[in-house]
Amino acid sequence: MKQVFLPSLFLSALTCFAIGCGQGASEQSTSTDSATPVETSATDTAPASEIILTSEPAGAKEVIAARESAKDEEEVIVVGRIGGSENPWVDGRAAFSIVDNSLKACSDIPGDGCEKPWDYCCETDKLPGATALVKFVDGDGALIKEDARKLLNLKELQTVVVKGKAKRDDSGNLTVYANQVFVRK
Repeated sequence: MKQVFLPSLFLSALTCFAIGCGQGASEQSTSTDSATPVETSATDTAPASEIILTSEPAGAKEVIAARESAKDEEEVIVVGRIGGSENPWVDGRAAFSIVDNSLKACSDIPGDGCEKPWDYCCETDKLPGATALVKFVDGDGALIKEDARKLLNLKELQTVVVKGKAKRDDSGNLTVYANQVFVRK
């Protein structure tokens, strides 16, 4: 009995998981929280021309300062460098992490030959309080389902100024639901 029951239980759980995760790409969440992006169809993207700013917005705060002062749902302008891990990108989404400019990437340290300097491996003890997640959303608050590297022509260690709404979690982490970005040259 045990030999039949356990595989059947596993197969049932796997089937439920697959069905739950296999929701159609065009289904929408019924969430009414305006700060939480609504998942929409996989073809939904916003033109980069609506997101990329040609001049830097005034009043940007560094990541650490924004983490200390930003209130949930508050409009914020935050500046930081793309990085904070080996892969700071959310694949297939217009989302990535940024790091406070006070931290040094490995490439900023003379003689350091780190292959992925954007992971800030020389500053790992400072990273938890110096990073923010940036998620680009469209006018309806839906997460844009196009890779930020492609949509916005971004790469690791670029300094960006993002404009959007702050969202805080219980651990004090900061997510910016951004609708605009300026890329510093």
